[in-house]
Amino acid sequence: MRTRSLSTAASLALLVGLALVRSASAGEVLKLSIDGTINPITDEYIQRGLDAARLNHADAVLIDLSTPGGLMDSMRASIQRILVSPVPVIVYVNPSGSRAASAGFFILESADIAAMAPGTNTGAAHPVILGGKMDDVMKEKMENDAAAFMRSFVSKRGRNVEIAESAVRQSKSFTDQEALNQHLIDLIAKDQAQLFDSLDGKTVQRFDGTSVILHLRGAAVTPLNMTLKQQILNYLMDPNIALILLVIGALAIYVEFNTPGVVVPGVIGFIAVLLAVFALHLLPTSYAAVGLILGAFVLFALEAKFQSHGVLTVGGTGLLILGSLMLVDGPIPEMRVRLATALAVSIPFALITSFLMTVALRARRNKVQTGVQGLVGQLAMVRMPLTPEGKVELMGETWNAVSSAPAEVGARVRVRAVNGLQLEVEPESPAPTQKPS
Repeated sequence: MRTRSLSTAASLALLVGLALVRSASAGEVLKLSIDGTINPITDEYIQRGLDAARLNHADAVLIDLSTPGGLMDSMRASIQRILVSPVPVIVYVNPSGSRAASAGFFILESADIAAMAPGTNTGAAHPVILGGKMDDVMKEKMENDAAAFMRSFVSKRGRNVEIAESAVRQSKSFTDQEALNQHLIDLIAKDQAQLFDSLDGKTVQRFDGTSVILHLRGAAVTPLNMTLKQQILNYLMDPNIALILLVIGALAIYVEFNTPGVVVPGVIGFIAVLLAVFALHLLPTSYAAVGLILGAFVLFALEAKFQSHGVLTVGGTGLLILGSLMLVDGPIPEMRVRLATALAVSIPFALITSFLMTVALRARRNKVQTGVQGLVGQLAMVRMPLTPEGKVELMGETWNAVSSAPAEVGARVRVRAVNGLQLEVEPESPAPTQKPS
């Protein structure tokens, strides 16, 4: 009986020891999630995540990636951070149905571990110049530069350099299985648990030549979300949002100028324009498009002044739509203003602006109807003969008046000017001339 008890105790101790060893060997993984375009905000987010992983001595950084691509400068900056990271980086194209296209393909290939979920795709990494069609020389230079950048880290990661380069030069795309078969990625995993199980105990050759063994089975995963500031700024990186903010801000500021003292439209407009300018500063903005938008405002103002029966408004609307479409010259469609947005914003804005400008100019042309100036042109009744001075009654009040021609009591005179408390008047109609008898 005693032997049996000792055996049971030894088994329990062994199980506890194994659990402790397993717990000690299980690492900590910091998880980042990127779902959208690659831009300066996502680069800042990646930098923050890698810094946090280094300070917390994490065993790995997991980047869940789903992107159509993005800006070349932001992509290069992010890759530089991944290559020098002291913590191994796993880029996982996830969930199913996602893609890592264009700049996303570069980021995927730069990782220590490149993985994809079933039903995902990657590739189509041909560089695109901002500002229009490129000539043959510029096209070749950009292709060679992007291809050399790809080779610089793909070869050290032990992946297929030739196939990776074809995604740059020929815009080839690959399914998850094609990418695995051609050694562009390291594995396919249906979920995070399978990913960690497959990588547990794997030796990873780092970019600097060192090696590290991953212990990821049962690892504690700590999600690192974008800060509130980063979420807001990343939302503003959508060119459609930036355009809407710019138009709303311009309209609100115009309302404030025409109704001074209201304050609220001015504050809202200033904030909206400031946010739009910030976003456009980070995005590849076309200054030619800004010129077209300003030209549209000029045509709206001319319509209110000259009344061209809508011709100037139509021209301004066309310029506004064209300027909106060209405002952000992004390398991928997701980083450009959509036609639906340009139409939905430009047409109502053109009509509202033309209407407000017309109302404002008409109001300025109308005669002032209040104060001293409001008395000019009014009719008064003579109460004391004007010879040429006398008194008149105007709007229930008695005024001293001087007339350009004599007027008897009861006659009607028209006010020509107001000099202090005295009115300058003239008979409503000239006195009839008498025929000689």
